[in-house]
Amino acid sequence: MKTGILALFATAFLAGTTAQAATLDVVKQRGELRCGVSQGVLGFSAPNDKGEWSGFDIDFCRAVAAAALGSPDKVKYVPLSTKERFTALQSGEVDLLSRQTTWTLSRDTDLGMSFVGVNYYDGQAFMVRGDIGVKSVKELSGASVCTETGTTTEQNMADYFSANKIEYQVIAFEKADQTIQAFNSGRCDVYSTDASALYSQRLTLNDPDRFVVLPEVISKEPLGPAVRQGDDQWFKVVRWTLFAMIEAEELGITLGKCRFAPRKRNRRTKALPRHRQRSRQGARARSEMGLPDGGRGRQLWRDLRAPPGQGERAQDRSRSQQALEQRRPDLRAAGPLTYCMFPSIAAD
Repeated sequence: MKTGILALFATAFLAGTTAQAATLDVVKQRGELRCGVSQGVLGFSAPNDKGEWSGFDIDFCRAVAAAALGSPDKVKYVPLSTKERFTALQSGEVDLLSRQTTWTLSRDTDLGMSFVGVNYYDGQAFMVRGDIGVKSVKELSGASVCTETGTTTEQNMADYFSANKIEYQVIAFEKADQTIQAFNSGRCDVYSTDASALYSQRLTLNDPDRFVVLPEVISKEPLGPAVRQGDDQWFKVVRWTLFAMIEAEELGITLGKCRFAPRKRNRRTKALPRHRQRSRQGARARSEMGLPDGGRGRQLWRDLRAPPGQGERAQDRSRSQQALEQRRPDLRAAGPLTYCMFPSIAAD
């Protein structure tokens, strides 16, 4: 990219918008972001025995909460089935859908929702029991296939099996755990969904080594978070949160330190000044869209990032870093966005 993400972020909002910031206002007044997630897919969004949620989609919920409310912990996770997810977003039950959802034309035009971008590229695959000896999807003629309703899975299978003249039977369930249980108990021969979910759900099966994911991937599934249509400001808050996280990863910013990964060249001459400039531009953008101000957290960030011998308290950078992490040790799980794009949340 020729320009930094925060520069683009600032430009977008300095241009102004006439949309009402209804969702952002509601989230601020409530003091909590309501984030629609899955009912439990390891690696994406799943609770542990203590009810604590973690995963790829959970991290995005935390990042949006950090941007909008100044803390990644101000999130209520709302587990939703594939059938429930769109209604929950449309009705206002959730402010954001961060739940393995494929971006399609019909969903982007007919369901009153807008995808803010793609954060995971996936594709539909198939899992079978290894002892049946099947090595390819094209050997599944006559098989029964378990899947979930309300997804792109059924239409993808219809197209692929019709093109390859494969006979099959669909057994559809409303919830993921029902689908997995049916497959695990032998009620169907095949389980089909996104490849990432198959590998995740395979770990929950009895004796996972008995099951094999077939090599074919029959579709393109661009997954991404979505918001309700008609609220431009909230849409941009969520979209640029996503973009900031993507570029932070691309630039090698490490968690909790706002530091660039070591490079052989121009680490100080180009990368760091550019990064400090983005922080100033990001502060202006935050002000334009009504997000929390950086406050004292920005000064601490500048001290931490100053080259040796410079800055107001350069000699105390290590102590400042320790104080920062002691105040918000959990922010490391929210990704580099927490520290670098919205450093205000590091302040008391």
